[in-house]
Amino acid sequence: MSNNNNSAKWKRFSGASYASFQSLHREVRIGVLSVAMLSSVALKANATSTATGASATIPTGTEYDAAAGDSLVVGLEDVEILASRVPLTQVQAPRQVTVLNAVDIAAASVHSINDLLEYAVGVDVRQRGDLGVQTDISVRGGTFDQITILLNGVNISSPHTGHLSADFPVSPQDIERIEVVEGPAARVFGTSAFTGVINIVTKDYSLADETSAAHERHIQGNAHLFGGSYGHAGADVRVAHRTGRLQNSLSAGYSRSDGATPNSYFQSTRGFYRGQWQGDDVQLNVQLGYSYKPYGANTFYSAKSTDQWESNERYMGAVTAQTRIGQLHIAPAVSWNRWFDHYQWHKDSPVGENYHQVDTWSTSLNSWFESAIGKTSFGIEMRNEGIYSTKLGEAMLASKYFDVRGHDGLTDSTQYTHHADRTNVSAFLEHDIVLDRWTFSAGVLANMNTALDHRWRLYPGVDVAWRPGNYWKIFASWNMALRMPTFTDLYYSGPSIEGTSDLKPERTNDVSLGARLRCPGWHVEASAFYSHKSDMIDWVVYTDELAAERAANPSATGTFRSGNFKLDNVGVEWQTSFLPREIWSDCPVRKIGLQYAYIDESIDYDRAIERSKYAMEYLRHKVVVQGETRVVSRLNLSAAWRWQDRVGEGNLPYGLLDSRLSWDAPRWSAYVEGSNLLDKEYFDYSYIPQPGRTFRAGVTVNF
Repeated sequence: MSNNNNSAKWKRFSGASYASFQSLHREVRIGVLSVAMLSSVALKANATSTATGASATIPTGTEYDAAAGDSLVVGLEDVEILASRVPLTQVQAPRQVTVLNAVDIAAASVHSINDLLEYAVGVDVRQRGDLGVQTDISVRGGTFDQITILLNGVNISSPHTGHLSADFPVSPQDIERIEVVEGPAARVFGTSAFTGVINIVTKDYSLADETSAAHERHIQGNAHLFGGSYGHAGADVRVAHRTGRLQNSLSAGYSRSDGATPNSYFQSTRGFYRGQWQGDDVQLNVQLGYSYKPYGANTFYSAKSTDQWESNERYMGAVTAQTRIGQLHIAPAVSWNRWFDHYQWHKDSPVGENYHQVDTWSTSLNSWFESAIGKTSFGIEMRNEGIYSTKLGEAMLASKYFDVRGHDGLTDSTQYTHHADRTNVSAFLEHDIVLDRWTFSAGVLANMNTALDHRWRLYPGVDVAWRPGNYWKIFASWNMALRMPTFTDLYYSGPSIEGTSDLKPERTNDVSLGARLRCPGWHVEASAFYSHKSDMIDWVVYTDELAAERAANPSATGTFRSGNFKLDNVGVEWQTSFLPREIWSDCPVRKIGLQYAYIDESIDYDRAIERSKYAMEYLRHKVVVQGETRVVSRLNLSAAWRWQDRVGEGNLPYGLLDSRLSWDAPRWSAYVEGSNLLDKEYFDYSYIPQPGRTFRAGVTVNF
């Protein structure tokens, strides 16, 4: 690709799924590229940011030369990302953000978003069940409770437990891209963004540009049928409709499996709606989601019961808007999430049975304006978190009891007897300066939580990026954050486990440094970080308590209790992708990638401990090797090998090989894929076996 007087030209067009235009999932009209086709793209040349997000307009006659190699080769990669409180592209963003784009998602041998995140080098994915039944996701050696998960920028994390945060109402086929922000991001996303943020962006189904089809009606969609080993089967359907200024998309899916390991069967039902209305000066977005998943929980929470069972039901809704008054951009948002969780220690037994209903309500207002000295953002968010439970929270008066709700509570006379509630109020201030070669971002979060002492606390941060050339970016960050304990941390009690109601909130102080190279044919990124954390929360067995228990019972294994500790960790990450098709357009190989991550932790407990559930089981080494190529015509092959070595008792290193073979035509595609092709025995948790070799196949038809 060359850049001569802002002109560029594509020399070859292809209908393959990996091709540039296909990967955008947009209608392209040759001659003048429509605004809608590039609705989420910000090119480094001729880009304009509006109150409704990034858009890019390319003047008539603009051409792209895919062979020569200037900075516009990565233009289509530089979408606006959620790395700051004002619109910035990935090139401009002053901190590390890993983006899994539509092409990466289509090529991956995965059937769940949880599996897909295993390809992000800084993300640790520990699964209890196959195909995303229950997954713990963490970043940079943290725990599953220390990240914020967003769906189209809306917080969908559970204050009950991070075990349930990764229960999504969408499938990989709904996803346009996934953004992973590594490190604390409290001054952008609030206090729960302790070690990182994962933002899942769904396809917006922009079907045509406003000028040529303002009053036309358009419908498009696809159907996906699949099945595989161990009775795995299911279907997904997506339909998008546009008329004038209104755009709607609706997806629904069902899947099931007998389970590849004992008591790991599941069913999953999900639905998701996204609507957008575009006015002259305002954009209104609505999203609604539902999911229900009952499953055999094997030994998910303890090896002492092999017939555990659980179901998770979720409702979510959000309304967001963006408008501009003069130079002031305003973005209000309102969201609601509800979870129903039903757990049985023994299937169909009332012993150890728990019901939980969790609600979060959030309202926020983010504003920003641009001046001669940069972009200034300020905002406020109020988030209420509450739980009704048969187990968690403070005991309610008997007169306040009410019947359990949700799908599993409709025919049950059980009542909620416990309750807890807290409100989190946050105020944000950030200033960003974007120059030709530099980006500076500094801000502060002021936070007050009613579950603490009603005092306001400040959490500042600074991010800097320097672009010494068209292809290079060097970035550095310093950020602080806080995380409140989950309701499980505070109140849960069960066989050999006990929560602590007086836990302190976690605090962290992080610095990171990195560099990024993105030029024709290459994407290289390296980073290093150091974190000092205090009042960290873990579930541990204290040595003195275990000794006392064993004095009475020599076979006692001790009681896990939630408690606070100190932690320092350092780590490095490396990512290299060779993209030969950007250099030689006819090359069959699209990508060869190598990723590596290393973490070392130093932990200090106030009391001697014997065992730890989470903090002492971090992922020390992670290696990912990937390759994607065209075999012949429309036949494409991808493969990935992942090796990891986890610290902790009973955690043995393992390597897994996955592969996918697909035939990709414009109107349909078919694939066969395999996971753990070498049939390795492995454990993400030392006592929960994971599936051996499995195969799946499917077909997608577009209409």
